[in-house]
Amino acid sequence: MWACLLHLSFNFAGGIKSWGGLRTEFEPEQSVWDNAIISMASHGVNMVLINLDDSILWRSHPEISLRNSWTPERLREELEKIRKQGIEPIPMLNFAATHDAWLGKYAKMVSTPEYYQVCKDLIAEAIEIFDNPRFIHFGMDEETYNHQSHFDYIVVRKNELWWGDLYFYFSEAMKKNVRPWVWSDYVWHHPEQFFKMMPKSVIQSNWFYGNTLDPEHTYVKAYLDLEAEGYDQIPTGSFHAVPSENFEALNPNNIGNTVEFCSKHIADSRLMGFMQTFWMPTTVRFEPTILKAIELFGKAKKEFETK
Repeated sequence: MWACLLHLSFNFAGGIKSWGGLRTEFEPEQSVWDNAIISMASHGVNMVLINLDDSILWRSHPEISLRNSWTPERLREELEKIRKQGIEPIPMLNFAATHDAWLGKYAKMVSTPEYYQVCKDLIAEAIEIFDNPRFIHFGMDEETYNHQSHFDYIVVRKNELWWGDLYFYFSEAMKKNVRPWVWSDYVWHHPEQFFKMMPKSVIQSNWFYGNTLDPEHTYVKAYLDLEAEGYDQIPTGSFHAVPSENFEALNPNNIGNTVEFCSKHIADSRLMGFMQTFWMPTTVRFEPTILKAIELFGKAKKEFETK
């Protein structure tokens, strides 16, 4: 599979201050959304992850929804358009405490009974709207003190609490026959715990966004370690604007090199595909970079298929 991550919500961003602060209103521009989907189809992308977060008018919890959020009915219409392009839509809800500002007041209730009920409701509703998708992505990246050190309110789960909450999200998906999917960076810092506790049933997306993949680099070595331990993987690259570099994207070689590296080192039976990420709002300002990211992904796909 060849997947892209397209943003409905941007209130997951840990560095949201660099992007203009928390949003209070639905942000994506329809023309940019449409053009991105069309470009994906033309470049052979066959899956799109959509981070829903606070940009859907949830029937179960409308209190977290932004103004003018898409209704479930509107989202269903968009999903149908996506499917007609030959692309499989997959829901994403990032429950990592570094990336859960979209949960509103519930972001300050992590690991409480009320929090669990909200998460359960949102997972169930997302699965229903997507008509029981094959997968659901729960994010769960970068939940560390360093990633939150500039926050006013810091939450970092560890050890049994981290794993217990992770298993909770997984179970809510699996009871509906939907396979969970997560970012894999927890393995960078806790490899022994990760390989002891992480179920093989959970799809792993390790990620590295530099232009050169050095197998001695911890973040890159994780691809090799996950393969050695027998996990199914969807390696992830990016092409995204960098706020500190005047919002220029600086890693055009990343996705091509990611595809080349991982296709050499991960067995076909466990290499489920690849994912390209943008990490930018779906707005006119960032449309050229988003479309370039898709183009780079298409190029990487062609090179993979012609070898």
